[in-house]
Amino acid sequence: MVMIITPLNIQGAAIVEIQPLRDDRGFFARSFCEQEFQDAGLALNVVQSNLSHNKKKGTLRGMHFQASPKPDPKLVSCIQGSIFDVVVDLRKDSDTYCQWHGVELTADNHKALFVPPGCAHGFLTLSDDALVHYQMGEVFVPELARGVRWDDPTFAIKWPAQPLSIAERDATYANFTGE
Repeated sequence: MVMIITPLNIQGAAIVEIQPLRDDRGFFARSFCEQEFQDAGLALNVVQSNLSHNKKKGTLRGMHFQASPKPDPKLVSCIQGSIFDVVVDLRKDSDTYCQWHGVELTADNHKALFVPPGCAHGFLTLSDDALVHYQMGEVFVPELARGVRWDDPTFAIKWPAQPLSIAERDATYANFTGE
């Protein structure tokens, strides 16, 4: 079983394509392999796994990140429905600072997005009942939780649709200042 790992324009970010083994019963697929990640130059030691159920199409979550000293790398996949998933580089020393990349993740395309530490992450649901799975490289530390606006002009993310539902916390994040 092989995972196809394709680097993105964001330094350290990647698309991971899971290759399911199919038969008349369905399929079996590896959703993570530490060795394959290491071979691709990616570091993810999974210490926490999260699920996010989103009832309605048009739900936006993000743009979230965890500050130092525990920035959180993550592998994000959509195991039911579909989402437009986004990574934004917030690392001042990165060649891709303030750049973003978006990808459609669906239960059927078996793609996942690797978000490196120091980057913000968010998504917009493209279907009702979207179920998103996160494999985290750090445990969640509430005191280090941060965010930037989903519509910040610094990044100019091209969302595929206008969000219909946003949590108050996400809607009231400040624009990015570089701090």
